[in-house]
Amino acid sequence: MQPITIPCGQILGTKGKVSGVIAYKGIRYATAGRFEYPVEVTSWEGVYEATEYGNCCYQPRSFYDEEQVVEKAFYYNEFRKGETYTYSEDCLFLNIWVPENATKDSKLPVLFYIHGGGFTGGCGHEKHFDGPIWPKKGVIAVTINYRLGPLGFLCLPELAERDGHTGNYGLYDQMMAMQWVQHNIEAFGGDPSQVTIMGQSAGAMSVQQHCISPLTDGLFSKAVLSSGGGVSPMFNTKNTYEDLYEFGQQVEKEAGCNTLEEFLSLEPEKLFAAWQIVKKSDRKYAMVAAPCLDGRLLVKGAMDVAKAGEQKNIPYMLGSTSQDVAPPFFFSMARKWCLRQDRQHKQPSFCWFFDRKLPGDENGAWHSSDLWYWFGTLKNGWRPFEQKDYELSDAMSSYLCQFVKTGNPNQEGLPTWQPITESQKHVLRIGEGKIRMGSVNMAKLFITMLTNKAVGE
Repeated sequence: MQPITIPCGQILGTKGKVSGVIAYKGIRYATAGRFEYPVEVTSWEGVYEATEYGNCCYQPRSFYDEEQVVEKAFYYNEFRKGETYTYSEDCLFLNIWVPENATKDSKLPVLFYIHGGGFTGGCGHEKHFDGPIWPKKGVIAVTINYRLGPLGFLCLPELAERDGHTGNYGLYDQMMAMQWVQHNIEAFGGDPSQVTIMGQSAGAMSVQQHCISPLTDGLFSKAVLSSGGGVSPMFNTKNTYEDLYEFGQQVEKEAGCNTLEEFLSLEPEKLFAAWQIVKKSDRKYAMVAAPCLDGRLLVKGAMDVAKAGEQKNIPYMLGSTSQDVAPPFFFSMARKWCLRQDRQHKQPSFCWFFDRKLPGDENGAWHSSDLWYWFGTLKNGWRPFEQKDYELSDAMSSYLCQFVKTGNPNQEGLPTWQPITESQKHVLRIGEGKIRMGSVNMAKLFITMLTNKAVGE
């Protein structure tokens, strides 16, 4: 395999898991010190060997054996068992998968994925992300790592005094990765004017923030949000970074640091330990690792932006699963966002509902279960997936890739997926029955939420 030349320099990829696909793994897109905003990588010396995945951000599971923690067992067994991950503060890496025949003249659309994990865990190369099928359907795939937990979202007055604002480091990482893609993806065969951003759970919430941010204009042209897209009072960004000073200062105190310099050099394990102790000390600290209003990336709360119709006027795909963390709320948020698009005379938006009961256990369509299907990576899992599952995944990834190409998921050979409008409020039902337009029983979703213990990280 020969290296290619991109604006940053020469880069060498490797064969992807899917035949006919080249993977470029562990590309450093930015650098950043602790509690510093990222600086884009614009050049390197020699040939960059993008053949191994890069470091993940430190996260709570970096410091214990995840296999031995009962409440973590489900997702560990599902997405990470048998894998090895390296953790570091030096974690700003992305991965790209392209068709092996792509050239700089191919102008292929790009699907840029932001992982979930409650803003405290995850990375861009867990099993379900490892080798997306999208390049076989004419779409370049990108996944990223970004800073998490206290490294990604802690706020302190000393930092605001130094930089003019504080917090949202993880979101700025995501935005910087989008900027890097804008500057470099054409050399991989991509079209920087046709980038779709996609995320699930905290990744969907991240996508939502980028869709209301004034700083991300021009970085993407469509958005896909799974299990966390849309707005509601429950998930509305209201805290300013000043509101989060108390928590940050409590973490600093718990860690035994008297100066910012001491805090900046604190060992990561001690930083995360102090952060966990303070987080558990009061219920008001439940969502401290989350976006905040910083007056730059996020100027107003999502609810206020949406009510004013100031969100990006682009096509959206949103949906959720039947055994999601909060099934009725996630579903309602997604459908209402699409309906709001129609009422505000914005571009058409499409809503789905996934209810395939995954084979292998009785957990149903749990939170994140749809990712195996969207990515087309079922062969990476342990489950006894059936022919139905592979057919479902092929249909879902085809809808997704068509949306990335055109802003409309519909194509010949698949059931028609109608956008949500004032007069058409049915969603695309995907899973146990035939793929079809239909309604969702909200009462049943509330019963599911009250009677079933949701599986979630």
